[in-house]
Amino acid sequence: MTEVTLESTEVVRARLDFSYDGTAFSGWAAQPGLRTVQDELEAALRQVVRLPDGTGLSVADARVTVAGRTDAGVHARGQVAHVDMPGAAWERLPGRSDRSPADALRARLTGVLPADVVVRAVTIAPPGFDARFSASERRYAYRLCDSPELRDPLTRGHVVWHDKPLDTEALAAASATLTGLRDFAAFCKAREGATTIRDLVEFSWARPVDGPDAGLVVATVRADAFCHSMVRGLVGAVLAVGEGRRDIDWLSAIAGGSERSQAIAVAPAHGLTLEHVSYPADDELAARADATRARRTRDELA
Repeated sequence: MTEVTLESTEVVRARLDFSYDGTAFSGWAAQPGLRTVQDELEAALRQVVRLPDGTGLSVADARVTVAGRTDAGVHARGQVAHVDMPGAAWERLPGRSDRSPADALRARLTGVLPADVVVRAVTIAPPGFDARFSASERRYAYRLCDSPELRDPLTRGHVVWHDKPLDTEALAAASATLTGLRDFAAFCKAREGATTIRDLVEFSWARPVDGPDAGLVVATVRADAFCHSMVRGLVGAVLAVGEGRRDIDWLSAIAGGSERSQAIAVAPAHGLTLEHVSYPADDELAARADATRARRTRDELA
């Protein structure tokens, strides 16, 4: 990308890689009267970005687009967003320092954001990049502790304390029946005009023997995208099998429904973390975004 000067009218799209503790948030999306991650991040941008006179724009026009909108109480370790701003505003970010505009924006956001939101990196996005529509895959982790001896009060904000022992082999066998391209309406909260057809690439379970998750029961869930509350619905349904309360036939019958099943107890929000968002090569970003915007239908499942 050519260097942007103060006189440039070119729009710079900045990619933000950030994390947050979702405990005190009512989810990602801005909602009147509620504390949300989007509101905090956009308020910080309004505070640190100075738009040049004569552009006809205000910082309010620089809306943040996020890769995945998380629910209330859900965390993110590898969230991605983009924000557009005039080139002149981008160039003004370092002020009199010798930092790059990207480094200056990251540092300034760090100085004004609350402690439960951390911007880890800022870069100029390549042509065609859209944080939401260019993404090829999202990866979530769901963490449970089913052993009273391993309960750690220091991690209780992102690990669910589960009262019954879990069979990871049973969990894995149940989860394997749900992968692939299918309609996940039974596991999602309905949204007007939104498709519930998704490609679930991985839904696996493990009990790590070392590292920070040692002894926990951890689900890894990967898909091209997720509909509202889909991961928590999937986890809740499979937990019923892992506890021995339900069997695979029950799960198969539930999964075939065309509306959200009332038989599924949705898993608690705080056990869920968005770990990573993947993107294709730079020269494939625009094509990926176009393909994602094409709404899927049930005809694809034939």
